[in-house]
Formats: sequence, structure tokens, C-alpha cells
Amino acid sequence: MDATDRQLLGILQQNARTSIQDMADRAGISTASVQRRLKALRDTGVILKEVAVLDPKRIDLGVTAIVSVELERDRLDQIDAFKRKAREDSQVTNFYCIAGDADFIMIVVARDIPEYEEFTYRFFFADRTVRKFRTSIVVSTEKVTLALPV
Repeated sequence: MDATDRQLLGILQQNARTSIQDMADRAGISTASVQRRLKALRDTGVILKEVAVLDPKRIDLGVTAIVSVELERDRLDQIDAFKRKAREDSQVTNFYCIAGDADFIMIVVARDIPEYEEFTYRFFFADRTVRKFRTSIVVSTEKVTLALPV
């Protein structure tokens, strides 16, 4: 990966709908070169996927919670089941296995506090492998991005 690939990745991270011609003009290369490079970046897994970024408030998701979770350390199969459950739940937008005071950090979205409370009963209280969880409700979103420094 060279500087031109990184420039194309930066352009895509700003707006994945940027035309091939615009990317070529901005990078100073041909459209065929842009297409070839993007194909290689997709084929090698550098570009994992291209998605639309939605405004949660405009789709009635007014609550974002940051949740730290500690599990009982009994059995690996139970830990794997918890991981699978988190990966499959649409309210869990980010899920990280961490080192430190907790085992996992989750970002969870909900329409409102009652819906988040329903999530906690379904996801945490009903799961005997969860030792404890702590929730911080986001009051103000100052920055959200999946863009990486390229």
C-alpha cells in the first residue's frame, strides 16, 4: 500500500459515494488506476465494507449507552455464547473484548430509557453468566467515526 492508496482510502472514508472520476482527479491518477487500486484494496480486505452512516436521532434512537460487562469465569462455552449473543443483537452497535476491570465494553442504542431497560433485562439479568454490568448514558455526542488515520 502506497501514498496513493492511502489517499484513496481517506477520500472513501470521507464519502464512499465519491465518483471514480473525482477520486482520480484528486489523486492525480487515471480512473482505470483508481478502479484497479480499489479492487485490490477490497480483495485484500483492507476495505471491509462500505455502509451508510445514519443519524440515530432521526431514526428514533435517542439513547446511546456505554456498558462495561463482567462475566462469571466458569466455562469457555458460556463466554462464547455471550459473545455470539452480542454480535447478533442489533441494539449492540459496538462490542469489544477488553483487558482491565471489565471483560467487555458494549455500545448499545435504544429508542428511550424504557427500551434500554428492556434490553438490560433481556440481555444481562436473564443471563446467569453476567456477574455485573455498569451503564453510562451518553448525554452529548461530540465525535463518532469509523474513519481511521491513513
